[in-house]
Amino acid sequence: MKRADDFQDRRKHLADLSDEQLEARFWELAEKLVDPIIELGYKNTSPSIERSVLLRMGFSSVEAKSIVDNAIDRGLIGKGAGHIVYKLAKAKNIGIREAGLMLVDGASWDEVKPLFNGGAK
Repeated sequence: MKRADDFQDRRKHLADLSDEQLEARFWELAEKLVDPIIELGYKNTSPSIERSVLLRMGFSSVEAKSIVDNAIDRGLIGKGAGHIVYKLAKAKNIGIREAGLMLVDGASWDEVKPLFNGGAK
């Protein structure tokens, strides 16, 4: 089966555009394609992503797993495990590692939720 050559018909709405206008149209359409992907990245996470963030913050895989599991159990995983550790460290005026280890030990989880519910960023 031979495909009908309808290129000229399909490009009529673009025929009168300058190179600059074509380029602007291209980027507009590209943004429409990528925007949903970016939005998914901002609004969604997974335990593996959160563990990866904590690993890059200097925690061991066992420590990262503990923090992530506790965040999931408390319904806070959407806030981001690294963000949880960071906010606790800032609230207590301690180092990030120290704050994370407190969470690994099960301490201070009761202090974490108000940090997010209170609207502090």
